[in-house]
Amino acid sequence: MLITNGCYSFKGISIPPEVNTFYVRNFETLATNAPPTLGLDFGERLKDKVRSETRLKLLTDNADVEFTGKITDFRVVPVAPKPGEQVSLNRLEIKMRIGFINNNDEKKGWSAEKDFSHFAEFSNSTDLLAVQDQLVRQIGDQLLEDIFNAAFNDW
Repeated sequence: MLITNGCYSFKGISIPPEVNTFYVRNFETLATNAPPTLGLDFGERLKDKVRSETRLKLLTDNADVEFTGKITDFRVVPVAPKPGEQVSLNRLEIKMRIGFINNNDEKKGWSAEKDFSHFAEFSNSTDLLAVQDQLVRQIGDQLLEDIFNAAFNDW
């Protein structure tokens, strides 16, 4: 752990010393075909990531920083279909809209919610339900990393 310019810094993370607590509101699932627990599961995973990779403590209200979010899209699309050819790969895409509020300094939060998306491909001969949990986990890992970096790294 390094202390530089009054900010907590570890693995590229930059958290001002006055930020000590965080809160993750329940994520809404607006995508009609998404698993019903996807928003709740993702919110819990975000809490775990922030707890394990920062010094911040989880609160249920009056936190220094807050995350809000919604699952806006969950879809399977064919990859590069060509006329007359059978598609060999499908792509599961998940899109989210995330808010990050810094209650101590609104300039350090996001002025508007940000969109994040990621995907994973799977064979068209595989039933989505057979691989859905694994793909959602894989996509979720990347989304968590992107959201975490956007919130705690001054990129």
